[in-house]
Amino acid sequence: MLPFVMGIIRAIYPGTFDPPTNGHLDLISRGAKIFDELVVAVLRNTSKGVPLFTTEERAEMLQEVTAPLGNVTVETFDGLLVDFARMKQASAVLRGIRAISDYEYEFQMAMMNRKLDKSLETVFMMPAEKYTYVSSRLIKGVYQLNGDIRELVPPLVLQRLQEKRSAKTVPLGGEVPGEV
Repeated sequence: MLPFVMGIIRAIYPGTFDPPTNGHLDLISRGAKIFDELVVAVLRNTSKGVPLFTTEERAEMLQEVTAPLGNVTVETFDGLLVDFARMKQASAVLRGIRAISDYEYEFQMAMMNRKLDKSLETVFMMPAEKYTYVSSRLIKGVYQLNGDIRELVPPLVLQRLQEKRSAKTVPLGGEVPGEV
């Protein structure tokens, strides 16, 4: 009789990552310890308004900051997450939950994904305590108002935000200027 060998467990960590934060990186690095392979999936999502960074820019930043993690890849996608997960042969979705309000939304999404694909499991993780309040929207708003975000984003992301500000190609606050 052959010894039992489990297959590779591949998970998808989807998001818009506009911009990537240290909270995202916390979940990515911890998820990389749990799963054999972790695909960080950058969503092309226009429902959140005009993004600050293009999908390609977000994917590039994530590739650079996750390069030391050998089992993490970064890809882009649009459409249904369950379709992308099937294409990648993933068995799990990694999602971060910062607060009860996140849980309500994430629970609905997990249940819909389960309805669409019963084999796809959702794993919820809480970020490190120091990142429980950090969101990309909040980062953009604070940065637009000249707040110090150095401890909340990777240095590469801070550099790219500064380049955007210098080029003045896109308003940093997103669609609601001054919102924090």
